Amino acid sequence: MATTDWLQDRIAHLKALKNPSEQQSLLILLAEKIERTTQEEKTFSALVRAEKAMLAATKARQAASQLINSENRKAKEAERKARNHRLIQQGALVDLAGLEQRSRGELMGLLLGAAAITDPQRWSDWKMKGDAFLAEVEAKNKQAKL
Repeated sequence: MATTDWLQDRIAHLKALKNPSEQQSLLILLAEKIERTTQEEKTFSALVRAEKAMLAATKARQAASQLINSENRKAKEAERKARNHRLIQQGALVDLAGLEQRSRGELMGLLLGAAAITDPQRWSDWKMKGDAFLAEVEAKNKQAKL
C-alpha cells in the first residue's frame, strides 16, 4: 500500500474517532490543508512518522500479548494433561490392588485412614510391598509381550 493510500485511510480512520488525541487532530487539520508552509510540512511529516510509530508499537504490544496468552494456554494445557495422567495412574493402582469393586466411600475411608498414619516405618513397609508388587506386575507384562 502506498504511503498516500495509507495516509488517506489513516486520516479517514482518525476522523471517525470520537476522541482523537491532540496530535491526531493536528494531523487531520494539516492533511486537509491544501497549501502548507515549510514549518507545517515538517510538523505534518513528524506527525505522520509518530502515527506510524504508534501503530507499530500497538501491533508489537498485541503480538507480545498474544505470545504471552499462548504460553499461558500451553502451560495450563500441560498442567491439565499432567493431572489427568496422574489421576489415571492412581485409578490403575486401585484396579491393580483389586479394589475396583469397592465404593467411593469405602475407598475414601481407606485413604483417609492411611493419611492419618504418621509412622514413617509403616509407610516404608507399605512402599516396599507396593514397589515389589508393581515390579512383579511389570515383569509379567513384559513376559506377556514377548
